[in-house]
Amino acid sequence: MSLTPQHPLSLSASAANLRWLVVIRLIVLTGLAVALAYVELNNASADRQLMYPIHFSALLVYAGITLATLFRLRQNWPVTDFEYFAQLLCDVVIVTVMLYFSGGASNPFVSYYLVPLTISAAILPWRYTWMIAGLSLAAYSVMLFYFRPMGDMSAHAHHGSSSFNQHVLGMWFNFTLSAGLITYFVVKMASSLRQQEARLVSHREDELRDEQILAVATLAAGTAHELGTPLSTITVLIDEMEQDHSDQGPLKDDLHLLRQQVDSCREILRGLVNTAETHSTAQRNRIAVDDYVKHILEHWQVLRPNALFEFSIAKHDTTALLEVDATLEQAIGNLLNNAADASEQTLQINLDWNEQHITLSIRDHGPGVPLDIAHQIGKPFVTAKGKGLGLGLFLSHATIARYGGEIRLLNHPEGGTVAELQLPRIHQDTHHA
Repeated sequence: MSLTPQHPLSLSASAANLRWLVVIRLIVLTGLAVALAYVELNNASADRQLMYPIHFSALLVYAGITLATLFRLRQNWPVTDFEYFAQLLCDVVIVTVMLYFSGGASNPFVSYYLVPLTISAAILPWRYTWMIAGLSLAAYSVMLFYFRPMGDMSAHAHHGSSSFNQHVLGMWFNFTLSAGLITYFVVKMASSLRQQEARLVSHREDELRDEQILAVATLAAGTAHELGTPLSTITVLIDEMEQDHSDQGPLKDDLHLLRQQVDSCREILRGLVNTAETHSTAQRNRIAVDDYVKHILEHWQVLRPNALFEFSIAKHDTTALLEVDATLEQAIGNLLNNAADASEQTLQINLDWNEQHITLSIRDHGPGVPLDIAHQIGKPFVTAKGKGLGLGLFLSHATIARYGGEIRLLNHPEGGTVAELQLPRIHQDTHHA
């Protein structure tokens, strides 16, 4: 199950739009009831009566759909585009039935077809809008010739009067033109607004991420500076203890191991500085991605000797090149550590690429990502492991975004989590020897 396709804000917006559709239906139901009452009060003769069983049945069905929609909105199901399309399609069908038994295309309420069409153009993908437009126009066109007259209106009056025919045809032409303009231009404008809003949201998220990265980097630099003093003090103490206890074999060995660990800490701090310098000068190496991933896995296996994994590479005639620096290896290492921490079972690691992208997927067999925090995963200090600060995945996201790629976390149908890393491919392929 994908964690990324539907954002909670988009789901709430869809539900809000569906609530507005219910409000519109209530207004329409009230208007239709008033119209039927008006016709009844102004048409006393028997031959001018409406076909009340059909009209009232249609109103009851429409009211039932509205009540069912209200009940549905009380549930926590996401409102999908297809469901909204089905709701609008119900409106088109109900209106068509009412119009067919009320004069067809000559009924002034025929312009109501534009309401569901406009709603669809504003909030639904273009393919649904074109379907609504096509169905509305088809129903309108059919009712130019096939309908049940209202009152004393007859088919002869509909077809026999030249001026009346011109009026009806003019209404039909106006509807066709309006439907075409709404379907095309409103869809385009709504799409532009959604794209602009998405760009603004993405820009705000990038600014927030940059601020968080700067905060983490400042914290790391300060910590590295502060660690220098106690490490120097520990080194001096170890030197003195080695001199004082040079004749004690076991203690001397322990002191030697302690010195090695302190030296490792100093190397890590120097590596932090070197990585920052390399990043500031934008120094990257170009390497074959399959060799690069193999190198990372070999190095990671040294750090996590108990971790088990199966690595597979998709078969291609050519290899893919990737520009890398030290930060990318750290980002991939964080994903590997998260997968190994989630489950002790064998990890499935797959590498594939196409003309545009390189994809590395890492699947574990753990409990998966809890849905209640799925939209927060990747933010600093948010973790699903119950331990740690949650900075590893955050920094991985930031690094991959700097490369122009993305990380997606998916809950696998058979259990566990799939971390899918996608990077842009360098378009200079070389053949394997």
